[in-house]
Amino acid sequence: MHQTRPFDARTRPPAGAPEGSIRQSFQDSLVLDHLNLAKSIAARYSAHTHDLDDVRQVAYMGLIKASRGYDEAKGVSFPAYAAPTIAGEVKRYLRDHCWVVRPPRTIQDVRRQVLARTEEMTQTLQRTPSPEEVAEDLCLELSQVREALMAGTSKRPDSLDAPASDGRDGLQGSLSAFGCPTDRLEDVLALRNAIRGLNAEDRHLLYRRYFREETQSTIAEALGMSQMQVSRKLSKILVSLQTQLLDEEAQSQDGTAP
Repeated sequence: MHQTRPFDARTRPPAGAPEGSIRQSFQDSLVLDHLNLAKSIAARYSAHTHDLDDVRQVAYMGLIKASRGYDEAKGVSFPAYAAPTIAGEVKRYLRDHCWVVRPPRTIQDVRRQVLARTEEMTQTLQRTPSPEEVAEDLCLELSQVREALMAGTSKRPDSLDAPASDGRDGLQGSLSAFGCPTDRLEDVLALRNAIRGLNAEDRHLLYRRYFREETQSTIAEALGMSQMQVSRKLSKILVSLQTQLLDEEAQSQDGTAP
């Protein structure tokens, strides 16, 4: 009884088999024999263990893609051919899908360079190199290295529920704390929108009085008005703004706002 020769990455398919099944079997053997290659590349590019499974799946897809395009007749070993293909797929996935807030492309490129060199230097030095050492080794400015490392927080921002390192409440508590700079943000935005609805003359008057903090007499002299006229005009503007803001607040509470 004829015994079929087994397939693997180092043997040619048996003669006489259908061409399509031969190629499919050969590709399958390449993939199965080089799963560890894909795993190692995935681990190299994944900075977070909870991302590793997703990155590994992308690496497997790159391995399959490489197996379909590999031509043994060209004399290049499969690992040498597949590694750039797998790495390219992983890099593309990380670039396109893993940034919550995407930094500029140049920073992403520097970050990949910094992380790869940091890993190499760690093995050589038997310790984690400092940003200064990495910057010197790569001939980069220290600020570039630090910016690249900080960019990693754009991938996985800290949770608002995560406790602070000193045991205090996390970011969620600070956002709602009394006296927080953001606790009046809604009022400020509403006032700004109301001011935008004023005519240019009234906005200029408010600008000089409350932003530049000019006295009413100074404004009156600059605009060719009396101080009394300036005072009355400012009072009228402020009453109008207050009325508008109170009306908007009442509508919002009643649920009748547009």
